Amino acid sequence: MEQDTETLPVTRRESRKQDRRQAIVDAARTSFLEHGYAGTSMSGLLKTLGGSKATLWGYFRSKEDLFAAVVEEVSLQFRAEIQDVLATKADLECTLIAFCRAFLRKITSPDGQATWRLVVAESGRFPEVGKIFHERAARPVQGALQAFFARQIASGALIEEDPAVMVEALMGLCIGQHMRAIWGFERLNDAEIDVYALRFTHIFMRAYARGT
Repeated sequence: MEQDTETLPVTRRESRKQDRRQAIVDAARTSFLEHGYAGTSMSGLLKTLGGSKATLWGYFRSKEDLFAAVVEEVSLQFRAEIQDVLATKADLECTLIAFCRAFLRKITSPDGQATWRLVVAESGRFPEVGKIFHERAARPVQGALQAFFARQIASGALIEEDPAVMVEALMGLCIGQHMRAIWGFERLNDAEIDVYALRFTHIFMRAYARGT
């Protein structure tokens, strides 16, 4: 009992720290999406959040670090979803359809579009924006899909080809669809996403599945 009494204040303190950090990340996410990377400043966030500059800098040493935390936050659930999709025991075609469906749903969502616009708009002036997005959001998804393709090649389901090339082929088909929103077309509905997921999977299978 004495040990529990001693550790309880530490647990509460850690909980408060986590809550404070989450509040900073949430405020930063709103600011980045509404005002852009250039229009977001640590001093501006302090006006929104309150508290001292030392506290804010104690959590994040720079705006770059804060942006990385935001990207990590917005992509965390999606990365976990993709890992689950690629870890299933379903056959190759069903797994690829599920991947395309999840990927299309994410990149054509309002949140996905807003993040994409932010990265494209700001990475010319601030190269760190593009690099952070690639490292924290894009690369983990690409890596998971590449590892999946490597396993499928080893099992004989796919032809011998560089898994990285396969990743570019499948994701490239999907990414083209989110440009609809960029150009002002209506967002894809679930039925359209299903159609495209099936179509892109069939294109991929014709190119890379063994025996087709």
